[in-house]
Amino acid sequence: MKPILQDDIERLRKIAVTALEDLKAQDIRIVDLRGKSPLMDLMIIATGTSDRHVKSLAGNVARCAKQAGFDVRGSEGEREGEWVLVDLDDIVVHVMLPRVRDFYNLEKLWTAEAEPEAEPSHGQG
Repeated sequence: MKPILQDDIERLRKIAVTALEDLKAQDIRIVDLRGKSPLMDLMIIATGTSDRHVKSLAGNVARCAKQAGFDVRGSEGEREGEWVLVDLDDIVVHVMLPRVRDFYNLEKLWTAEAEPEAEPSHGQG
């Protein structure tokens, strides 16, 4: 398998986002994981309004990526439709129902900055 170039990652990002927008995904977010994860460069998270909508959104992402010549390494969760993951290798797309997205809160998990350490207090005296 050949490595994907940054230009290709950007093109694939646009394809995935457009595929989600075309079927009216809600609250599409892109999380840049370069330097944070060896597994992927970007994570795209979107919300669907029903299990059928979630499945359709994920299917459209996979279909559009394949049509553009990209590999779809796999997908998980189509049967239940509450959370479908589409693995596009350097980009992973998560499509979830609102309650599932709120519960797992992937955006916060991957974007939370380390809490600054409190300065030790120096008592006078």
